[in-house]
Amino acid sequence: AAAVIAPAAAVFVMAATRGDGYTGEDVTPNVKTLRQVPLRLIEGNDAPPAPALLEVRGEVYMRLEDFTKLNRQREERGEPVFANPRNAAAGSLRQLDPRVTASRPLSIFLYDVGVVEGYEFPTQTDVLTTLPRWGFPVCDQWQQAESLEDLLAYYASMSERRQSLPYEIDGVVYKVNDRALHEVLGERTRSPRWAVAHKFPPRQQTT
Repeated sequence: AAAVIAPAAAVFVMAATRGDGYTGEDVTPNVKTLRQVPLRLIEGNDAPPAPALLEVRGEVYMRLEDFTKLNRQREERGEPVFANPRNAAAGSLRQLDPRVTASRPLSIFLYDVGVVEGYEFPTQTDVLTTLPRWGFPVCDQWQQAESLEDLLAYYASMSERRQSLPYEIDGVVYKVNDRALHEVLGERTRSPRWAVAHKFPPRQQTT
């Protein structure tokens, strides 16, 4: 996961990993190589005015097609292949040389905001509909639910569709939509109390 901060000039400033929940790694030069991350926020037209300060949170990942192609290229060069897309993405993001990161086929989804000054996001839905207007990519598989039945139906639907997605997922996350309640519910060191993961059963195959 990476956090990106943009100031009053709407310009990208820095990026860091989540780390241990207290201290992360500075990966600013590496994240700058991701073409999906806007180095300047889109303003005007349909986009609202840029806030004075914006911290966005997201997940760097590797599409399955890109992962397969990368491993094939590494195998041809006699280099060790990556075990899975998650390890490949994490290792690529944390490279000491940004040129190595730039050579890897990384993608990113932004899913939340942290510190924000000069703009209000009343709900999580507002976050997911506003970030794209500033140029940030978000996953288009999200859905707003009104009941427990809606949540379980979404879980079942995504469980069936996971095989057809262009990237790997291991479950879904349920989030409280009202962001005012996020403050009330609070957070643990590495996870919020206003969001809970619902994992899929482990895949089973004959070896």
